[in-house]
Amino acid sequence: MKRCPLCWLFLLNLALIALALPASLSAADESAPGHFVEVEKGKIYYEECGTGPDAVVLIHDGIAHSAVWDAVWPAFCKEFHTVRYDRRGYGRSPVATTWYYETDDLFTLLRHLKINRAFLVGSSHGGELTIDFTLAHPKLVDGMVLVGAVVSGYGFSDHFLNRGNANNAPLEKNDTAGMITNWANDKYLLAADHPEAKKKLHDILSAAPQDLNHPDFPRPTPDSLPRLSEIHVPTLILVGDIDIPDVHSHAGVIEAGIPNSRRIVVDDSGHLMYLEKPEEFTRLVITFIKDSRD
Repeated sequence: MKRCPLCWLFLLNLALIALALPASLSAADESAPGHFVEVEKGKIYYEECGTGPDAVVLIHDGIAHSAVWDAVWPAFCKEFHTVRYDRRGYGRSPVATTWYYETDDLFTLLRHLKINRAFLVGSSHGGELTIDFTLAHPKLVDGMVLVGAVVSGYGFSDHFLNRGNANNAPLEKNDTAGMITNWANDKYLLAADHPEAKKKLHDILSAAPQDLNHPDFPRPTPDSLPRLSEIHVPTLILVGDIDIPDVHSHAGVIEAGIPNSRRIVVDDSGHLMYLEKPEEFTRLVITFIKDSRD
């Protein structure tokens, strides 16, 4: 079973814990501002806003659902036709019950919304998915913004894997609150001097603990690392200066592999920089999209 690398190694515990924990967000929540779209043997929740000439899809990381975009959502809505969605098992999207392709879910969503081309903004595993999707459907992508992204086929260090196991250790005692606290205070996700961002992440995960403990069944896909040179759309790579060294290494190989891509290291920020520096993140991404369009 392939799971996003940034969800780490706790799959053996997932099914039991998911059954034991009630989800605070319900896939049937009628008060939600968004909608659902049917995908292969399931459905996913999405929201859209704006009427700009360019479409932008925000693809969340492997830690938390699409609420992580809250601080940048209004600015994007003013400029673009903007979409965000919860991948299966995150937020309001029901957990997967059988095997599926993550790229197919995104393809189905774009077709449902009648979006012919879009800029994809993918964070962490969402960046990995962005790369995979662009290789699978190059005619549907105007450009990519990869935020703390990883690329399939490159791998991870023992330090990276041990860090994930340590943060997930409370699950062994069914201590979800302890696991949430570990991730919200992880020194690589968010900088120490951004307490409001840490609280925001803690609140998101506390409201939707299934983000961290749901079972998943994404079908394995070919590694994208050897095919990066096939990508020719404008690509911006953003990485926080305090992010874990593995992510910086992935950013380097992505930059080296994608022709004419550009990498920016954002000061005083970690893996989820849009929670810490929403104004700077918004400026960098919107400027990139407008420059790519022109």
